Amino acid sequence: MRSMTGFGAADATLGRGTLVVEVRATNHRFLDVRVRLPHPLADLAGFAEATLRERLARGRFDLTAHLDGAALGAPTLDKERARAAFRALTELRDELAPGQEVPLSLLASVPGIFAAPLEGNLDAAKAAVMAATTGALAALDRMRDTEGATLARDLGARLDRMRASLELVRARTPDMTLLHRRRLLERIERLGLTGELGIDGARVEQEIALFADRVDVSEELTRMGSHLDQAASLLACSEPVGRRLDFLLQEMTRESNTIGAKSPDSAISHAIVEIKAEIERMREQVQNVE
Repeated sequence: MRSMTGFGAADATLGRGTLVVEVRATNHRFLDVRVRLPHPLADLAGFAEATLRERLARGRFDLTAHLDGAALGAPTLDKERARAAFRALTELRDELAPGQEVPLSLLASVPGIFAAPLEGNLDAAKAAVMAATTGALAALDRMRDTEGATLARDLGARLDRMRASLELVRARTPDMTLLHRRRLLERIERLGLTGELGIDGARVEQEIALFADRVDVSEELTRMGSHLDQAASLLACSEPVGRRLDFLLQEMTRESNTIGAKSPDSAISHAIVEIKAEIERMREQVQNVE
């Protein structure tokens, strides 16, 4: 099991410099990838995002990068394009404002006048982005694995506490019918309804049978036990299990609500409250599970 939160960083040589990539992960219901590369590598943002998506399943991931040193060199001026642009600007000046100076700074805004330093270095840049991103993800995964192991221990302990409370419910369930029978007979005797003019014994037994049927939670206990077993097995999985755990916790909430509604016994009610409290704590933790 792996946490959805963590941080990883790695670098790769590029030209005479270094590309440094950092990846931060936070919890998110689905997969959300965001990439920010330095301007010279901006065209490779889609390539970096695809690299992340191939390796990730769930969570929000923010990749940022920066260049140290002369990684790609300086941009190259396209002189022919610059001359053509300046001539066009001069002709426009002569038509609209004769005698005015045409500042060279205007050329900086002409599209394509500077060749990006990435041109001619595309393969090397891709290799560096791949290497640094892969390294950052490996570091991120080590942190997420460590955090996931801590989460698994915590969730496992909560499952054990829920199982103990469920066993108390299981042990108390048969006593509810016996207790109801004794209370019903004591009430009949106290009201003086015994004897020839009293309540028919068969009617009493029928009432007890109806009560036993109403408070029967054997099916709910079986399903609850199955959910606990499935959740425990998921804690040892290396694949993403967050959504399945969340679903199981929803089902546990449903079963515990039904058991609580059917059981008039105070000890059982207290045990159900404890189970539901653990479920809520687990649901908070599961939000951080991939």
